[in-house]
Amino acid sequence: MASGTQTLRLRRREPPKSIPSQPARHTGILQDQLRRSSRRPWNPDFSTAVRILLLVRVAGAMYSNIQDCDEVFNFWEPLHYLDHGHGFQTWEVTPTFAIRSWAYILFHLPAARLPSPLGHGKRPAFFAVRIFLAVLSTLCEAKLCRTVVEKINERVGRYLFFMLLFNAGMWNATAAFLPSSFAMYATTLAFAFSLEPSSTKSAGRALWPTLLFAAGAIVGWPFALALSLPFVFEELFVLSGDRVNPAARGSWMVARWWRLIVAALVAALIFIPVVSIDSVAYGRWAIVPWNIVRYNIFGGPERGPDLYGTSPWHFYILNLLLNFNVLVVLAFASLPSLATTYYIDRKRLGLTKQGPDQSSPLTLLALRLAPLYLWTAILTVQAHKEERFMFPAYPLICFNAAVTVYLLRGWIEVAYVSVTKSPFKASRSIIFSMTTLSIIVASGLVSISRILALWHYYHAPLSIFSGLEAFELPRLLNATGLLPPLPAGVEESDRPSIDLTPLKEFDLRLCLGKEWHRFPGHYLVPNGVSVDFVKSDFEGLLPAQFKSVADTKNEPWWDRGGCRIAPAGLNDLNKEVHGYYVPVETCDYLVDLDFPWYPTSSQHEPRYAMDEKTWQRVLCLPFLDASHSSLLTRTLWVPGAWWQSKNEFGDYCLLKNRERVDKKEHDFIARTHVNK
Repeated sequence: MASGTQTLRLRRREPPKSIPSQPARHTGILQDQLRRSSRRPWNPDFSTAVRILLLVRVAGAMYSNIQDCDEVFNFWEPLHYLDHGHGFQTWEVTPTFAIRSWAYILFHLPAARLPSPLGHGKRPAFFAVRIFLAVLSTLCEAKLCRTVVEKINERVGRYLFFMLLFNAGMWNATAAFLPSSFAMYATTLAFAFSLEPSSTKSAGRALWPTLLFAAGAIVGWPFALALSLPFVFEELFVLSGDRVNPAARGSWMVARWWRLIVAALVAALIFIPVVSIDSVAYGRWAIVPWNIVRYNIFGGPERGPDLYGTSPWHFYILNLLLNFNVLVVLAFASLPSLATTYYIDRKRLGLTKQGPDQSSPLTLLALRLAPLYLWTAILTVQAHKEERFMFPAYPLICFNAAVTVYLLRGWIEVAYVSVTKSPFKASRSIIFSMTTLSIIVASGLVSISRILALWHYYHAPLSIFSGLEAFELPRLLNATGLLPPLPAGVEESDRPSIDLTPLKEFDLRLCLGKEWHRFPGHYLVPNGVSVDFVKSDFEGLLPAQFKSVADTKNEPWWDRGGCRIAPAGLNDLNKEVHGYYVPVETCDYLVDLDFPWYPTSSQHEPRYAMDEKTWQRVLCLPFLDASHSSLLTRTLWVPGAWWQSKNEFGDYCLLKNRERVDKKEHDFIARTHVNK
């Protein structure tokens, strides 16, 4: 029962809670002119950006196609050799030529071996490497987005984030096992660090970009170093973040030059581990970056990249339009847009009048937009062109496009204020945000449609090899009694992982004819199944096989002696070696593509899929016949029968040699019964 007494409790006064300080606004090169004091435009912080980007990048790692046979034969196959002791060997990874870095390949080996304890075969290793690459790209992209927010403009950073996120080009490039993708990661991170205006007060501004550009060139692709030229020019000649009187310009320049030279010398130390690993692997002195440059530039008239095909000058324009759609137009409009803004909306560039002791924001932003133009010009004048060569500049396309979208928004603001004579009305209008939103959403939707087209039209090669491992080979084991029975009460769909080790009893051979260039690699072929080539109409050089570990001299610190052996016949002239083929009659399985509506055949490329007496169709999936499909419908994917009716498809098939496989099954069963 209450006594009616009231108690007064005295409490020590608590200090006021500190309000976390917000970073300063409007400190970048580009300055908003409307709503400067209103709420910040939304931008993900670094952690949020990583999590959102990672969802898309991991999806790309799991579902994107392999776009280039170079990725398989020059990188996936050597990695498989390091991991499992067998695989295809190209002339590029022989000690005679040594233009592929084992240091770069070895960098991916821990990721490939990470799933090994799970015991689910080699397939998880393939996706583990791709996810590892996706994570690297995600971290670099998130860093770039946050730096653009801080050093350029908050809205530009937001546009950039969504352009990177929903983009067919980045979908293809980020998880690709290619030196040009590694150069893209390094360039993205280097570019992020170089967005800060150069200043003698910040030593890291010279060191970190130099280290990263050098890593991309030495470990990845040496030609990517060209993307650093605007950064080098700014470091050596542009005041940038410094304010220097003309009288002190000489001592200032000496300090800048010395700083960059020291940074370059430190970056050159990257050569030590790379050259050491490559020299041990090849068994001889090997400076791979120099070998790449020597072959591609100083190879002479009889050799060089032009042996592998040439393309017209507009190749990259068309290819970039496929992957980036309207963003390409915006990206290459960035410098003209910047010049236009300088005349009609100069306040957006920060300074209204520059002094003789400082750099113009116009100059600083132009230097940051220049790498894309420089890289595209260099690649365009080369006769040999490939999509992967543009990979290092892919994030820069998005950056340049984001800047153009922001400048375009500024022009609309200027026009609106000029017509209405009311900055207040302009600050309340949604025209500007709807314009930028429409551009980014439209670009994203087209990119998603392109990504779906790549999956629906061209994913069959990866799916076929998945079917080989998941259905056909377990069927063979089941038919011969080598597949363990299901535990009681367990459904077939819940069967534990199947051990395919007993396949070695059958000495199976999988063959590739004209579809050799779409082979996804030995990681997707279980051990116990050998892969060989049969003669097709292709008259160039195909890879040889690495010498097996048992047949080579190995050392404790490098147990893959096949790296030091050049198989007979491998050459840098793209001359065919007939000794690398096997008779098609010796193949147990064959992967082939057949177009039933527009069939073609030749002596070396008969229609295997139609020879039902010899070959049984194990699994066939649709594959786009691009030459007989509409340009628009083969470029993009849209649901609905009408859209797909404009396309023609062939059959991408896994074929089984009826006689050979049946005989092996029967012989094994007979041997088993005799032994019993």
